[in-house]
Amino acid sequence: MASNKRVHSFTDDVLSDLDGVALAALIKKKEVTAEEVVAASIARSKKMDPTLNAIVTEHYDTGMTAAKTPTDGFFAGIPTFFKDLTLFEGQRTYYGTEAITNPKPSKKTDPIAKQILAQGFINLGTSSMPEFGFACSTEFPTTQATPNPWNPGYTAGGSSGGAAALVAAGVVPIAHSADGGGSTRIPASCCGLVGLKATRGRLLPSNLFAAQVVEIAIDGVITRTVRDTAHFYDEAEKYYKNPKLKPMGLVSGPSNRKYKIGFTSDSVKGRTSDAANKEVVKQTAALLQSMGHQVKEMTLPTKDQFSDDFVNLWGMSAFYVRHFGKLMFGSNFDGKKMTKMSHGLAKHHLRNIWKTPFFINRLKKSYFDYQKLLADLDIDIILTPTLAHATPEIGYLGMNLEFEEMFPRMADWACFSPYANATGAPSISLPLGHDMVNDLPIGMMFGANHGEEALLLDLAFQLEEAQPWRKINA
Repeated sequence: MASNKRVHSFTDDVLSDLDGVALAALIKKKEVTAEEVVAASIARSKKMDPTLNAIVTEHYDTGMTAAKTPTDGFFAGIPTFFKDLTLFEGQRTYYGTEAITNPKPSKKTDPIAKQILAQGFINLGTSSMPEFGFACSTEFPTTQATPNPWNPGYTAGGSSGGAAALVAAGVVPIAHSADGGGSTRIPASCCGLVGLKATRGRLLPSNLFAAQVVEIAIDGVITRTVRDTAHFYDEAEKYYKNPKLKPMGLVSGPSNRKYKIGFTSDSVKGRTSDAANKEVVKQTAALLQSMGHQVKEMTLPTKDQFSDDFVNLWGMSAFYVRHFGKLMFGSNFDGKKMTKMSHGLAKHHLRNIWKTPFFINRLKKSYFDYQKLLADLDIDIILTPTLAHATPEIGYLGMNLEFEEMFPRMADWACFSPYANATGAPSISLPLGHDMVNDLPIGMMFGANHGEEALLLDLAFQLEEAQPWRKINA
């Protein structure tokens, strides 16, 4: 085990290796102050960022000012970072791209930012992401990538790679993420964390997601513990409750409920997971069965057409950014400076533009197809790997690679996660496996029916209790 390669900031300061719930309780009991917690997080940020390259903008001064008089909320005084696609009044957003130079400060704050800050979180800045979130690894054409704290020669994943790196390395206990094709779950899997993509409409949107043709992307958080995720969503629901969705409430710990779980290691278009992921799926299925759950192997009846449809939607997003970026992001946008990846996606859309009404219709219909799938299989939860093979080294998904080389690699690696984005169903990645050769976590992904996040969190609590996650500082 190459444990000597791990990089993290866990130490005996006030943060220790506590999660957000524990720190918030200490602040409420006045055993520590919000100022002490935020100061410790800033110190860790300064120590780690030269290695992680995970922080885009620093709001340390305003964070310390806010810590002096923390607002009410369950997570009052807990520091966090927001993904670099979030708008804050008076602050700059870069969207991970070199195509926007010196962006103008925003005139408004995103609804999701307000929903998160209402819980008492203190914003310390923005975290790194690849260009417009189009890639699954947080790499850039001309600057240092965001590496994996477990083994810095490897990717932290993406597109919420900066968020995952900061949480895994102990800089903050919880960080904002966003998921349009796996961008919360993929970095959570790479970095040994908990990443829940909620049901479509569960949270308020960021400005970037407000006008999606098919609502695939949704904001969220990445955490080290299930209870931080559970409390976050309970508090978020107190700020905004979608009347069309089943309420989540607080899932406070594991129940004795048993579930019907189907598992597979295979995805669409003949894609399958590697031997290591298949083994972790089998081990997870065996663990679930030992816990009393009904577990059966299954084949997903999802059509291969889905993969092509999702790529076409992906390409359409890149096309609109490329050609209408000035309207979306301001006069400082230059589409010619977008990466080869984004240009390749935009060209793909142009070649397939005649398919647009058909793939949009099929993707929207997948909402109902998924409900029928669960009913036909008579299961509550689907288990698959989060990713098809081991976390790759930095450069394997490099943004300087030609599109024809890079994109097939990414599509093969991240072939399991996009289905939940298209259907709008909840999906969570949990750190249930480990690559002992390269000392890297392996995530397993669980999906449930629309509105059933509480079911996923209950199962996550059960698994966390039965097989506690590995700690990077152990």
